[in-house]
Parts: sequence; C-alpha cells; structure tokens
Amino acid sequence: MTTSRYTPALVRLHWLMAALVFATFALGVLVSQLPVSPAMFRLIAWHKWGGVLLFGLVLMRIFVRLRHGAPPLPGTTRRAALRAAHAVHGALYLCFLAVPLAGYFASLAKGFPVVLFGVLPLPAPIGADPMLAGRLALLHSTLAYAFGALVLLHVAAACKHQWLDRDGLISRMAFAPAPSSPKGQP
Repeated sequence: MTTSRYTPALVRLHWLMAALVFATFALGVLVSQLPVSPAMFRLIAWHKWGGVLLFGLVLMRIFVRLRHGAPPLPGTTRRAALRAAHAVHGALYLCFLAVPLAGYFASLAKGFPVVLFGVLPLPAPIGADPMLAGRLALLHSTLAYAFGALVLLHVAAACKHQWLDRDGLISRMAFAPAPSSPKGQP
C-alpha cells in the first residue's frame, strides 16, 4: 500500500468492530452482574451474537489487511514505538480471535449452544463439561479484560499521535481525509 490511508473497507471494518467490541464488552460486564432471569439470558444471547460477529469480522479484516497492507507510519516514528505498535496490534488481533473462541467453548462446556440470532445453531464440537466450563469462562473473562486494556492502550496511542505528536496518524483511519496542517498547528 503506497497511500497514507487505510482502504475504505478497512476504515469501515475498524469502526464497526470498535462499536461492536464496546457493546459486546459492556453486555458481558452487565450480564455478569445480573441475577438469573429471562432478561439476563436474552442479554447473554446478544453478547454471544456480538462475539460471533466480531470473530467473523476479524477474519474478514485479516483477509483485507493481508491483501491491501497498511499505510506506512509517519517517518518520525521511533523504532521502539514502531515495535510497540506492532506488538499491540498483534495482541489486539490475537484477542479478537481468542476472546470469542474462549467464550464460544465456555458456553458449549456449560451445556448452552450458541444459536446466532436465535435461528442458526453453530456447531458444537464439545459437550457439557462443568470443570472445563469454569476454566474456559475464566479464560474468556481474563482475555476480555486484557483485550479491554489493549484497546485503551491503542486509543491512548492514537490520542498521543493526534494531540501531542500532531503527525496526522489518526487520519489514516478516518472516514474522510483530514485537512493537513503543519506539525505543531491545531
């Protein structure tokens, strides 16, 4: 990729997935605080749907990213910052895959199938296993909070680039090209 911006498809996927991560994480936290009730089970279903959609979207995003690449970082980016950015992005992609998979298998191990939108049952390669269910639920929760921390780090880095470095990095993922301004200008 020779442009300084991501493709429109990757920009749309990025922001759709950001909204879905926020909503799915919030639902997960909410349902963990609710007493057992029909409303709780409905919210759990929505949480599962969000996870399944995120898993599918990240596969699509990986495909598009491999096909089109990423725009280069600003030339002023230090080597350590470049390594950190690659490490955080790699960890984010890993979490995009691992969190939904851990939740999916935790649900199956608890004896609850995953039925997308209430109509499409997903395969159940494992059966109910209470001991495994507890371990997978803990893994899912731990990974989800680690994912949340990585997202906050990602947002903090974007804010640093936007308001401290003023290097235009955030415009790479904007819906429309941002007007360019000289370094140091608002």
